[in-house]
Amino acid sequence: MEFRKRIEELLNEFLETRKDLFLIDLKFSAGDDITVILDGDNGVSLQDCLDASRAIEFNMDREEHDFSLQVMSAGLSEPLATPRQFAKNLGREIEVLLNDSEKIEGELAKVDEEKITLILRYRKPKDIGKGKVDVEEEKEIPYSEIKKALVTIKF
Repeated sequence: MEFRKRIEELLNEFLETRKDLFLIDLKFSAGDDITVILDGDNGVSLQDCLDASRAIEFNMDREEHDFSLQVMSAGLSEPLATPRQFAKNLGREIEVLLNDSEKIEGELAKVDEEKITLILRYRKPKDIGKGKVDVEEEKEIPYSEIKKALVTIKF
């Protein structure tokens, strides 16, 4: 357990020096393969990943404990997990899967510590007469109701 705590300490020390970066996930396998997933307010560069890796590796003794380390950035295929990640994606289209399996797609308009707000745009039948009308509405979704959220990639 001491090994894992030391890795967490070193990673946190590195992140203290780089306030623009934040941790998304830290995984330890049974064979001590360590995976660190980072994100940043302005993205994550290869150099950022190298710096984080060095901050850990250069302060650990491989003779004492052998491990492998992989540091990567959160890609577009990674689910949004933290309010800071949601805030970084304001104005983008996202798809949210709720705990009740309902899917909602919309533009990420607002983010706070408890919830996100999406702008939903769709067409619905007119109340009177034939045809459809464009509708735009805001929907607030608490983080507790979100099972998974992904940035929608459009080509």
